[in-house]
Amino acid sequence: MKKYILLIGLLGFFGCNDNTQSQALKDTDIGIRKVDLQDEKDVKLLEYTYSDAIAGESTRIERSFENAPPMIPHSTEDMLPITQDNNQCLACHDPAIAADLGAIPIPASHTYDLRANKELGEVAHARFNCVLCHTPQANITPSIANTFTPTFRTQEAKSQSNLLEVLNEGVK
Repeated sequence: MKKYILLIGLLGFFGCNDNTQSQALKDTDIGIRKVDLQDEKDVKLLEYTYSDAIAGESTRIERSFENAPPMIPHSTEDMLPITQDNNQCLACHDPAIAADLGAIPIPASHTYDLRANKELGEVAHARFNCVLCHTPQANITPSIANTFTPTFRTQEAKSQSNLLEVLNEGVK
């Protein structure tokens, strides 16, 4: 038995020390930037702009996939930073007033504590900073084309969330 283990060990050792082994890739050979990953001076950013449409006058952006956080279609200038004490998003998107303003109300998942499994009646402390998930859409031509095509189970899923209803789908 010891002879077999020794033989397997020697074969593995000599097999790994093959001189035809390929060389390691350089930083400049990988990725789409083709620059040294330790030195950002050679990185060239693409030109981009954000929408300058004011809230209420922008065009809604279709969700990327079912229950994806929607993009912010309007300017966020003078709305940032968002804090628990100063969240200007709620001035329009609070469910109590959103319909009157023609805004999309925050979904029930934002006022629900998933850990305690209860409705809070206010924005959950884990969800007050809207721009952690919701980001303004930049006007830019991507370096790599996106070929992803989302599939939505219902027409409503393209524009609204049902996350609380499907959160535990498939979980036993």
